[in-house]
Amino acid sequence: MVLRSVVLLGFVLTGIAAYSQEQDKPAEKVIEAPGANPQVKKKTSRPDIPGSILLELGINLKNGVVPPDFKKGLWGSRTVNIYYQYPIRLFKTRFSINPGIGVSLERWKFTNNYTLAPQSLLDGSFPLVAATTVYPNATKISRSQLVNNYLEIPLEFRYDTNPEDIARSLNVSFGGRFGVLYDSFTKIDYSENSSEGKSAKDKQFHGMNQIRYGLYGRVGIGGFSLFTYYNISPMFADGKGPIQTQMNSVTMGISINGF
Repeated sequence: MVLRSVVLLGFVLTGIAAYSQEQDKPAEKVIEAPGANPQVKKKTSRPDIPGSILLELGINLKNGVVPPDFKKGLWGSRTVNIYYQYPIRLFKTRFSINPGIGVSLERWKFTNNYTLAPQSLLDGSFPLVAATTVYPNATKISRSQLVNNYLEIPLEFRYDTNPEDIARSLNVSFGGRFGVLYDSFTKIDYSENSSEGKSAKDKQFHGMNQIRYGLYGRVGIGGFSLFTYYNISPMFADGKGPIQTQMNSVTMGISINGF
């Protein structure tokens, strides 16, 4: 999912660049016949694409009342955010409002090879169980993951020390985001005896909260920043998480802003 989103973004940016170069070609003179008035193709200027693309890579940290079997790996539990932002400068001040839209691709890696059960209990909650109970023929579990992908709308207030040259400006941002979970699944990589490795996905929401909202802050210089997201909303819907706990998450990482 991360690779497909990055590849799609690359195609879009490549298309924009190719179109811009085509528009920047010099005027061509076309002579239809001797004595005829020459026709000159008008040169069009390069389109001014407003806004910027923000790419973020962060590490997910669990917070709140965490289920005892929710044991996560550090690097394997990560998030990739891809946002388009449109800056709106507040008069001639150093402040701006930056609404945006994009996707947040989040994954959690279980170090104890647990996973969310494919079926809920009688109370509607989804327990964490050993992956071998879901795939009893597995002799080795290579990796167990939970993947959540969100469509999100971030909105931030930003301060630039030099708004006329933001590429060299110190900037501080604070804002919030609202997201909708559009894709969720567990993924188990395993093998049976000496057979070739297998990968299985259980594509369902597993009691996840399908609405997410939170706060974030960012500080940096030019296009490089450090950020922290704090998700106020619980990760699981009310009463749907393992042992009905109310955990949320924090994400910390780096941002690269292409002006």
